[in-house]
Formats: sequence, structure tokens, C-alpha cells
Amino acid sequence: METILASACNYLSNQYAMKILDLHKTITTDQLLMLLQQKLNPLFHQQKQSDISFTIENNAGAVEISQPEIYEGFLFRIEIVSTTVHITRSGHYIDDVNSLTLETILNSLFEELAKDGKVTLVLEG
Repeated sequence: METILASACNYLSNQYAMKILDLHKTITTDQLLMLLQQKLNPLFHQQKQSDISFTIENNAGAVEISQPEIYEGFLFRIEIVSTTVHITRSGHYIDDVNSLTLETILNSLFEELAKDGKVTLVLEG
């Protein structure tokens, strides 16, 4: 039984990576959604010189970033909990250059949202 549980935990940890950031400011899912819909794709196009566009939508109270023509499932799922942002990243694309570029852009946008531009890493794993 313990072997089965350990295998399941390893499988799940390989599928998704989690990061929690504290923005020191309360924001809503709608505020995050609006900011990402306005800025994420233009910033990605500017940085990558690529015509790839990502779908950014509210799915069950979380913002999901996906590109169904290229990737299966979401690349990022972002949930707001008080002043913290819980970011789940698909482990399938962890080394993908588009995913890495998106993460860099997201980090800069979180700084834009944060109180005084201060973002604190609470957990990464």
C-alpha cells in the first residue's frame, strides 16, 4: 500500500509544480484575469517575436493559461487566496521555452500588481 501511495505522489509531483507568492495586497481573480488578458499575449509577442497566442480564462475560480493547439491541458493555473497567488505549473512543459517565457512575464506582472512592487516567495516545489 505504501508503495502505491509513494508512486501516486511521485506521479502527481511530476505532473505539476506549485509556487506561492505573497503580493502583500489583496486582489481578485477578476482583476488578475483582466490584467493578463490585456498584457500577457502582447508581452509574449514582443519578447518571443512569435505569433503564438494563449487562452486566458476563468475556470472554476482560477485563471488558467493554455494554448490548446500546441499543449494539452493548461500551462499555468493561478488561484488567489487573500494576498497570496497560488501558481500551478504543468510539469509536462517545465523546460519548454514558451512556458519559461510566460513565467518570466507573469513574474513581472505580479510585481506590477503587488504593493510597492514587493513580491515574496512563500513556497516553491
